[in-house]
Amino acid sequence: MFTEENAKKGVTFPLGFKAAGVKAGIKKSGNLDLAVIYTEKEAAVAGTFTQNQVFAAPVAVSKEVVKGGKAHAIVANAGCANACTGEQGLADAKAMASLTAKELGCGDTEVIVASTGVIGVNLPMDKMTAGIKNAVSELSEDGSSNAGNAIVTTDTYSKACSSEVEIGGKKVRFGAIAKGSGMIQPNMATMLCFITTDADIDQKLLQAALSDVVEVTFNMISIDGDMSTNDMAIVMANGAAGNKKITEKDADYEKFAAALKSICTGLSQRIAADGEGATKFLTINVSGAKTFADAKQVAMSVAKSPLVKTAFFGQDPNWGRVICAVGYAGVPIAPEKTVVKFGGIPVYANGVGASFDEKALRDVMSEHDIVIDIALGLGDADATVWSCDFSYEYVKINGEYHT
Repeated sequence: MFTEENAKKGVTFPLGFKAAGVKAGIKKSGNLDLAVIYTEKEAAVAGTFTQNQVFAAPVAVSKEVVKGGKAHAIVANAGCANACTGEQGLADAKAMASLTAKELGCGDTEVIVASTGVIGVNLPMDKMTAGIKNAVSELSEDGSSNAGNAIVTTDTYSKACSSEVEIGGKKVRFGAIAKGSGMIQPNMATMLCFITTDADIDQKLLQAALSDVVEVTFNMISIDGDMSTNDMAIVMANGAAGNKKITEKDADYEKFAAALKSICTGLSQRIAADGEGATKFLTINVSGAKTFADAKQVAMSVAKSPLVKTAFFGQDPNWGRVICAVGYAGVPIAPEKTVVKFGGIPVYANGVGASFDEKALRDVMSEHDIVIDIALGLGDADATVWSCDFSYEYVKINGEYHT
């Protein structure tokens, strides 16, 4: 049975997983800043990573772990991205894995490494060493909350969730923690997401499921149009549920993939809603496109428009900014066939502004959650992107980030 208590357990909800989050002194705030997630039972591991050509040292290290196909642990820190730090940064990322492996008694190549924070700063390895030892000593089945709080940066809260599904007559559990609030632009986003499951599944199928799911979840969010150097989404599956191993794309695989998608959809929506300084959560639905790629491109054009985002912050129903972003998206459209709605109220149709109830529209614009529907009338493909507004606070947060 799914409960709020289980949701709070996050990555420790599946059988066999423990976690911890500690204060290592990396964040200037003195808050929790180092997390470890561990499964004694070997897990299949899959991952997706930032597509930024300038990627951080921990991304390079973790890509190799995923290539190996198995893992026992994840070690992650906030407060320092360990990006653009050269050979020293790579050595430090490898040392994070080695230190964690030594404490846990597993191999160096079985530890995923992740970092988030300021770019161009070297990790304080003395603090990291002490923090890793402390985190390993505090590993517990109740440690997910602290682990989640240890990886946040400008987030206003840690994102955590869990779910349970029956596969092959066995209860299979999923749990996750994630961070992400700014520098969010696919592919991937400034985010770290760690998912655990006790399902028994072939590693290649695990990777296939994650890659497919990421395309329609984490790659469908945008806060500000910036792509980070450190993004990753990781899944570890330790098989402790005892289900018959999933080795082909059958009904059990479909159940697994659906559960994974549900987890990632929920986290994507929370990340978008918690955008830096956000006061509005925007869901942008594009329908009637010729292809999914076209629908996504139009939705992203709207989601990334500073003029659209500031209009929604000001609760200004300026539909002109939306249709303008649709028009310059780089996808062929027919303006006379395009319909735009805010909260279900048509604001643009037949190439011109539509007549609408101003009070009803003001009520829509005052809500926190607002849906923008854009129907292109050209095909059967659709896409949904999640985003947020731009507020004064967004500028303040990013203007003061380094200091």
